[in-house]
Amino acid sequence: MRMADLIVKSAVKEQLDEMNVAADFYDALDEDVAELLDDAARRAEANDRKTVQPRDL
Repeated sequence: MRMADLIVKSAVKEQLDEMNVAADFYDALDEDVAELLDDAARRAEANDRKTVQPRDL
């Protein structure tokens, strides 16, 4: 089951400026972001916190 998109395609395109972006790049980036968020949440939980902080990245 797939979660909602975590990235904004127009923001990615704007950040990459004059580069072309392959359609499947967005899906791969979204998966990486989801994994990063899951890992950060696990680290916060492991430290008995409910607040995810920059140090959890």
